[in-house]
Amino acid sequence: MGGGMTRREFLAASGGALVGAFVVGGCGGGAGGGGGSGWEPERNVVMIVPFEPGGGSDILGRAMAAGLEEVREGVNVSVENRAGGSGAVGYSYLLEQRGDPHFLLASETAGVALPITTETPFRWTDFTPVIQIAEDATLLIVRRGSDHRSLRDVIDAAREGRVTVGVAGATGLDTIVTSLMEEQTGVKFERVVFESGGEIVAALLGGDIEIASLNPSEVIGQLEAGEMRALAVFADERYERGMLAEIPTAKEEGVDVSFTQYRGAFAAGGITPEQRRYWERAFVDWTERQSYEKYIRDNYLISVVRTGEEFESYLRDYERTLEKVLGGSSS
Repeated sequence: MGGGMTRREFLAASGGALVGAFVVGGCGGGAGGGGGSGWEPERNVVMIVPFEPGGGSDILGRAMAAGLEEVREGVNVSVENRAGGSGAVGYSYLLEQRGDPHFLLASETAGVALPITTETPFRWTDFTPVIQIAEDATLLIVRRGSDHRSLRDVIDAAREGRVTVGVAGATGLDTIVTSLMEEQTGVKFERVVFESGGEIVAALLGGDIEIASLNPSEVIGQLEAGEMRALAVFADERYERGMLAEIPTAKEEGVDVSFTQYRGAFAAGGITPEQRRYWERAFVDWTERQSYEKYIRDNYLISVVRTGEEFESYLRDYERTLEKVLGGSSS
């Protein structure tokens, strides 16, 4: 398997022509529906989603749960939404399951970012990073009829007065790109923190906030229906196909901000190497199925798979980047 997908390949794939890219670490690999000999789940498995239903993390958790059931006959995976504290409640619940391989969590930026800015009982190193299955970009969104016609309009309005922006989680991708915009332009936004992208969509449609940072998967239906408009994508290049191809990058609008978040799975800390390998192999098997390709395509994601030391090295680099963006330390 080759290296990661180029940004141009990602953007082409996001328009519908999926191109797979895999970077599988030393503990991953393996094929076959049975997962080979060794440890197997002894009871039902729980996939924790640390946010409310309806957002990108919820979509991720349910897709992974269904994928595991698809590639491992007899394994049942239930999804539990344990929202609160911008994701801290769900991660804290996983922390309590130390040593139990029957608990997984749909992880993204909050898993690394929360301990940097918030007093939490955990760091990402307290868990077992199992796999990264994708990276995700975010869009700047307004509702239909908004006076803001471009990212420059939003920046100008923030210079003159109050602009409210909806973000999912106090340390998620939405907050990070908002912070980067503030750093680049010198303006300040008034953040309104929600527990999921679904709540942000409702608030934006209801006029409770002016702008929002949302993943394509969270808002593509409203964009297609004309209920919302996307002003910019926080990526290096535009999407190349479909309706998203019309959206300029933030850099094109004079704001040099590009940041993606990982999407993947953590297991509880303290599980055995054999148990970790079981989950790594099961997830990698899923990434070779059409249902995974459909998840990537439908949710406009970058297809990147990392396991083992490859994933842990990525998370260490990611943590250093977030420390610079968010401030503070991850002691």
